[in-house]
Amino acid sequence: MAELPVLVNVSLIGNKHINRGTPCEDASCTLSRNGVSVVCVADGAGGSKYTHARFGAKCAVDCIASLLCDHFDAFYFENRESISRSLLVTAVHSNMADLLVEHQLDGLERLSCTLLFVAVKGDLVLAGHIGDGLICRVSSHGVSPLTLPSNGENASSTYFITFPNAQEYLRFIRTTTDETHAFVLMTDGVEEMVYDADSQLVRPVVARLAELAAKGKEKAEEELAATIKEFVIGSGQNTDDCSVGILYLPQTPVPDFSSMKDQKAKFQRNHEDTIRSVQMEMVPKVKRAQEILSAIASGKPVENFTKAAPADEDPGVEEPVKVYNEKKEEPKASSSDIVEKKEKEDNSKEIEGEKSGLSGEKTSKTVPLWAFLLVSGAFICTAVALLLKLI
Repeated sequence: MAELPVLVNVSLIGNKHINRGTPCEDASCTLSRNGVSVVCVADGAGGSKYTHARFGAKCAVDCIASLLCDHFDAFYFENRESISRSLLVTAVHSNMADLLVEHQLDGLERLSCTLLFVAVKGDLVLAGHIGDGLICRVSSHGVSPLTLPSNGENASSTYFITFPNAQEYLRFIRTTTDETHAFVLMTDGVEEMVYDADSQLVRPVVARLAELAAKGKEKAEEELAATIKEFVIGSGQNTDDCSVGILYLPQTPVPDFSSMKDQKAKFQRNHEDTIRSVQMEMVPKVKRAQEILSAIASGKPVENFTKAAPADEDPGVEEPVKVYNEKKEEPKASSSDIVEKKEKEDNSKEIEGEKSGLSGEKTSKTVPLWAFLLVSGAFICTAVALLLKLI
């Protein structure tokens, strides 16, 4: 029978809060129950409006750890991921509601925090992440990110589990422990020291931190706390709070530390290739598809739709062509066009009258008043224009 995972977690106050005399806003926890092992970390939001963020962080990690230990199978085998994400967020919000009453708060925003978790049952893995921070997978080949930091419009902003639409930003992963030696979770206070966003490189030190868990929970937490205090928190006077969680799988291959890379080429990102640009590119096709579906729903024929032009032929088109039950708009006619058209109509009527006369039928040749006024108006406009030219 395989050994149960070793679970390790520490949360330490950073120098920024020590110097200000404010408490640590990070939280972390581990829990083993019903054959499920869970590790969670959270970072309470900084700022004057997030007055009780540390309580929100503690509530979030405790809630998720308990929920996944009791209902791992329900979340792992649910194919509708949107439901799983919504239930996780709803569970956190529901537990935080008690804090609103306890501390007499005016909204969940006061409790804002990020959230990262990994749960393992046998060979199955559930992971989730909203906001910044990092979840890494350590294998015999080295260390790599499982989820990446998620920031807002700038590096100092991020997403919180307390958002009304938090489920849209919660990354939810179902995978297995195959080739996994350990999972390491960290808040941004540690992430900023061990992760290079430009190259997507996680530094080998993360795998070494994970290996501390081989010494057992108590010893590992002691050495992990000492390492973070010295090399992370002690690196400056304005360092942030730090939380690390480790889920270590005994009897799995240890990585070869001598072969792990400490440098990597910078990733060349195309900053113009954004989701917004993809949305704009798809607009014509989406509108056309909506019209086709609408026509089908209302029983209208769809065979009149012409085949859509390839995107590279006319990338500037914003409105699809409608070809059913729609009148084409005629171009506005000038006065001379109206006169010419009217003369043709009158000539046509005269010819028809002559034909009718030959056949013995009577035809009225009275010119309508509106036609007379229209022609007269056009004549006067033309005469005035010629007069102005002569002048």
